[in-house]
Amino acid sequence: MKHLSILGATGSIGTSALEIVCMHPDRFRVNALTAASNLPLLSRQIQQFRPDMVAVLDEDKARELAEMLNPDARPRILFGPSGYAAAAAWDGVDTVLLAMVGAAGLKPALAAIEAGKDIALANKETLVMAGDIVMAKAREKNVAVLPVDSEHSAMFQCLLGNQTKDATQLFLTASGGPFRNTPRAKFAGITREDALNHPNWSMGNKISIDSATLMNKGLELIEAVHLFGISHQNIQVLIHPQSIVHSMVGFADGSVMAQMGVPDMKPAISFALSFPERLDTGLVFPDFAALGALTFHSPDLSRFPSLTFARKACERKGTLPAVMNAANEVAVQAFLDRRIRFSDIFTLVSTTMSAHTCIDNPDLSGIIEADRWAREKAGSLIK
Repeated sequence: MKHLSILGATGSIGTSALEIVCMHPDRFRVNALTAASNLPLLSRQIQQFRPDMVAVLDEDKARELAEMLNPDARPRILFGPSGYAAAAAWDGVDTVLLAMVGAAGLKPALAAIEAGKDIALANKETLVMAGDIVMAKAREKNVAVLPVDSEHSAMFQCLLGNQTKDATQLFLTASGGPFRNTPRAKFAGITREDALNHPNWSMGNKISIDSATLMNKGLELIEAVHLFGISHQNIQVLIHPQSIVHSMVGFADGSVMAQMGVPDMKPAISFALSFPERLDTGLVFPDFAALGALTFHSPDLSRFPSLTFARKACERKGTLPAVMNAANEVAVQAFLDRRIRFSDIFTLVSTTMSAHTCIDNPDLSGIIEADRWAREKAGSLIK
């Protein structure tokens, strides 16, 4: 039996993971759960899975959660960054599913690795901000970092049984989001509701907006560089509206391997949790005859410059990827709060990146300082 800590238990990845746990109760036990503020759902999860501990956003949320639970069946309740780190390093846990959104996942990831826990990584920002540091620490501690993003899971699966050195090209697929055919002139009028209406995937608010701007693909491009040790120049992004091919790997002999499935995160989550085995997720295969055709085309960088920002961050390295990520998080939240227009997200990220004095080979404190600076800079631009 594998013992799990699920960080981000109330989000789309976390709830899907718990569904898999329910399908295979003989394979998994949940020892720790974390959430930010969705306490009603977290309290139901606590009652169902009986974790040893939970962590929430702050002391007020911890007090509120305690009042919602039966004292006789109440786990240990912690809060804040130290609480999340404790959940990541909890004694007896084998694997940590890191499904927190944004930069908040970095410190728990490092805490889990330091404690010798394998990582099922759904938080791409961890590697975007500090990929060199995180992967070096994972190698030092002999910890597995297993990708949960469907695209990186697809590449990982295509590489199994092959030598990584023979992989010369990665093909990172993207649905194109809800605005793949929308003229740039109409971007300023895109509403919050429009942007959250993803055509293929069910995701949280932040990731849905990132998908609409293609920043999600930019973050995934940087993540792939660190996961697979390949240059961004050897990663091609393809718009694939059907979302059946989750990604592909091209090899030195000219062959290409693709991993396919219906657009659902459960197989990728399940594979990361059960690796190297595969578990039944209850999903059916795509109806290829009904699909008729699978299409691919290049992204329009003039309408979606997020990929250009990501490649610039890959080229410059240092603190620039962390600055890009932080500026994007601030911009996305401002758009969700209806404080800026959809088109302003691109401007805000670009302007913040251009204003940054990049630091080469930063340590963790340097990355965190760059993240703080970028949030302050982006916030001032919004004001």
